[in-house]
Amino acid sequence: MIFIEKPYREGTVVNGRYTIEARLGEGSYGITYVARDEETNQLVVVKQMKRTKTKKRIASFEREALMLRKLNHPQIPKLYDMFDVRGIPHLVMEYIDGDTIETLIFEKKQTYGEKEAFSLLADVLRVVQYIHAHGIVHRDLRIPNIVFRNGIVYVLDFGLARFLYEKNERLFTLEQRLRRSIHVKSDIYALGHFLLFLLYSSYEPTEDKEKSWEDELSLSIEARHVLRRMLQLDLPYASVERLARDVAYVMK
Repeated sequence: MIFIEKPYREGTVVNGRYTIEARLGEGSYGITYVARDEETNQLVVVKQMKRTKTKKRIASFEREALMLRKLNHPQIPKLYDMFDVRGIPHLVMEYIDGDTIETLIFEKKQTYGEKEAFSLLADVLRVVQYIHAHGIVHRDLRIPNIVFRNGIVYVLDFGLARFLYEKNERLFTLEQRLRRSIHVKSDIYALGHFLLFLLYSSYEPTEDKEKSWEDELSLSIEARHVLRRMLQLDLPYASVERLARDVAYVMK
């Protein structure tokens, strides 16, 4: 039997308590919504597992709930509730209403030079260091999952996160191995691309021909060295702690 996904409509009350206000997004395992908790009158995120009940999806939801319970950090969403509706697992999490870097750059016209970009990266690294210290690798540190509210960074969406003791699933391409490997290096690699995105916000091309970032961006030797290691072009960083020390040096 083929299931057709039918997302909740606005105004739907889920589990007798959560009123759906808007759909936030959809991933491979679930659909997320902003909802109002009628008991507390607070906005929350409700994540609904996709209807096709596979062991992999159920395990992913259970793992995400376990991780969010384990990670007690003010810059990581709290898990409030977990329940089933007609056999479909749901998670209820803290709603972090903030700006992504994409919003800050393209809508609010912010730009980041070398010092500003590395300073912002340092803020993100402090949260990621906490995650790694609890034996977890995020594996999805893309721009939509790093948001800023009142100048404070938050790391969201642990749907692809894994415990560092878990075995790698089959990864077919080089990019999959770089981004999805169950190793701290995958988070560092993803943050290398995050850093590049920040640095390109202040780049103004002088010719039509596209070049590599090393040719286009005007960076210090130290910054270039850090980026090459983050992107695994040179010896990769084995820990966020080592990376954080080098980032602090660039910021001097």
